[in-house]
Amino acid sequence: MNWWGKLMGASFGYMLGGPLGVILGIALGHQLDKAFGNIMLDPNFGSGKVERVQQAFFTATFSVMGHLAKADGRVSSDEIALARHVMAQMQLDEQQKQVAINLFNEGKQADFELDAALKQFRVECHRRHNLIHMFLEILISTAIADGEIDETEHQLLVHISAVMGVSAGAFEQLLRMVGAQQAYQQQGHSPVNRLQEAYDILGVEKAASDAEIKKAYRRLMNQHHPDKLVAKGLPEEMMKIATEKTQEIKQAYEHIKESRK
Repeated sequence: MNWWGKLMGASFGYMLGGPLGVILGIALGHQLDKAFGNIMLDPNFGSGKVERVQQAFFTATFSVMGHLAKADGRVSSDEIALARHVMAQMQLDEQQKQVAINLFNEGKQADFELDAALKQFRVECHRRHNLIHMFLEILISTAIADGEIDETEHQLLVHISAVMGVSAGAFEQLLRMVGAQQAYQQQGHSPVNRLQEAYDILGVEKAASDAEIKKAYRRLMNQHHPDKLVAKGLPEEMMKIATEKTQEIKQAYEHIKESRK
């Protein structure tokens, strides 16, 4: 039985606990008492188990996505479309989609406990840095869905990254990479701009050597390898997102290699 089956089965029993367990319980239509949820927030209570991490990833992704979308005071149609695009990529069934929408709406609430949810998610990830980076990439994509990241959204993303243990430098690199990925897929860009975007996707300068570029490419492909991410706790439904990212990374690398011939 996969993580969703266990989530919906009687065996689940709100084993996730903590703030994420409370949010997930509400999204499922159950009013889980917050005091009970906090009692269950034990860093050693099953943390690191793949199915538990998958539940936490799903819960944190859609609830924090909703919180971020509301950061500038309004949720744009582009941000809603991006959230639905992620759901479509995950090929969620109607029941899963409704839970994801409920989580998104919970994140928009004024009393959403962002830091508590993030801190628990970081514990659940149990040093799985690649999962944390994937989580941040999805959030950055949400923020730039309407064409730009305003100052409020940027500051919130910086805060989220810091709580998740990601350095400011690493966050800015992720920001450039995701922005370049989205721009690279657009039509009508000049060859010069597209080439610069390809370098930004790999996180290297134009002056980098072939060896440095190849090293960056291999590192990114390893970080985004779908099977490896799922083994670490990425929900199986998000494999398509990871696969598309590896394709974008490969496309950028091939573009750079071709330009250097």
